[in-house]
Amino acid sequence: MGRHGSSRCGWLGRPSRHKYPLEPRLLPDPEASPAASDAACLQKLIFLRALRVLRGYYFLDMIAIFTDFGIQGPYLGQMLAAEAPAVPVVNLFPDLPPFNVRAAAYLLSAYSQYLPETATCLCVVDPGVGSARRPIAVQADGRWYVGPDNGLFSIVIRRACQVDAWVITQVPERLSASFHGRDLFAPVAVGIASGEDCPGEPVEAGTLVAPSWPDELAEVLYVDHYGNAVTGVRAQTLERDAEVEVAGRRCAFRRTFAEAESGEAFWYQNANGLVEVALNQGSAAQQLGLAVGTPIQLSR
Repeated sequence: MGRHGSSRCGWLGRPSRHKYPLEPRLLPDPEASPAASDAACLQKLIFLRALRVLRGYYFLDMIAIFTDFGIQGPYLGQMLAAEAPAVPVVNLFPDLPPFNVRAAAYLLSAYSQYLPETATCLCVVDPGVGSARRPIAVQADGRWYVGPDNGLFSIVIRRACQVDAWVITQVPERLSASFHGRDLFAPVAVGIASGEDCPGEPVEAGTLVAPSWPDELAEVLYVDHYGNAVTGVRAQTLERDAEVEVAGRRCAFRRTFAEAESGEAFWYQNANGLVEVALNQGSAAQQLGLAVGTPIQLSR
């Protein structure tokens, strides 16, 4: 039995019947303190469960892809072409830093929080593919996460109010040693999004790989198209008069790009609640020499 005594894949795994969500979406407040966020999280779970019982409504299930495959080449298409024509699919984050499970773990927690509560995240950052690492499915605060047990889900689990976990025991007839995203994780994710039971054995969440990474990761995790540098620090942990020092440059807080002078480097709270270093009308990565792994220092 799982952590909460369920041998099924969870209380949200039901087929959708409506085109659009019929329940209100309750999103986390990026300005809230950690304690307030925990309380709001618990209230949200209680509210959603009660509302589903009273109204009997269904969300539209969907799959969100989170991977380091990149947008070039055949991998994204192959992973879902044969399995997902009936399930809506969103490329949430298809170009994560290659092989960087730690960076991906922090980004997954931040970028999956605004998905529908019944979304299934298909997560493949898997440098150990084909090894003895376990394939798993995790349900954290309603959302599903399917992928390798290599620490990728550790930050999501750490910050969740409620967690259930399964080791996937299904072995497909065709299982490439190097492409579990296509042959194993995608079919399982599609099944869960379609309302099927998880083909696995429940395990305690505490038995999953959980590296001793910090709560806030003070380094650049991703550089976007504009040259903005996304970090692993949640902005709610900083005061607005704090400065971020990166590559020898001290950056003050600006609420919007318009508040900064043209060419000024600054930090702001991005739309997913993370500290992001930017340059107004320019590339912070190019101007400051930033890349994935560049450390930042915080003056609180």
